[in-house]
Amino acid sequence: MSTAPPPAEADDKDWTWVLERPCPDCGAEVGTMSVAEVANLNKSCAASWAEVLRTRDDVGIRPTPETWSPLEYGAHVRDVFRLFLERLELMLSEDDPMFANWDPNTTQVAERYDLQDPLVVADELLIAANAIADRFAELTPEQLTRTGRRSDGASFTIESFARYEIHDPVHHLWDVTQ
Repeated sequence: MSTAPPPAEADDKDWTWVLERPCPDCGAEVGTMSVAEVANLNKSCAASWAEVLRTRDDVGIRPTPETWSPLEYGAHVRDVFRLFLERLELMLSEDDPMFANWDPNTTQVAERYDLQDPLVVADELLIAANAIADRFAELTPEQLTRTGRRSDGASFTIESFARYEIHDPVHHLWDVTQ
């Protein structure tokens, strides 16, 4: 049995600021993107992620003990696509739902991202990205104003939620390709 790597550095930042200004690290400017642009970027970003997961010789190697490997980031991004699709469906089916808390580091340890097959993760990431992209593309203008909340008080419309969502896969792709 493989020993789990040390936990990654906890990220307790409130990343909602990306809705107001460009990310100084990855350069993403998501605050004015349309939902259609987000849908398209999800698909193109996922294709880049699949390339990383399928071709990198170092896909399972952490650059530092506290920093996730490209494989771990890829599994995280796959789960972000899945989680955001679940939350999107909640926003469409309930009035102003409260999202369940999610700790990515706990999931990384519990799901052993470090031991997952990068080719399987690539396929699953593509499926998840296309699913949320297609769902975003189907939305009507009226649906874009529906809301949902996190327990920390952050509130989103579907439009701002889409913009917030896309930063994660873009930013983490930057993390593993910089």
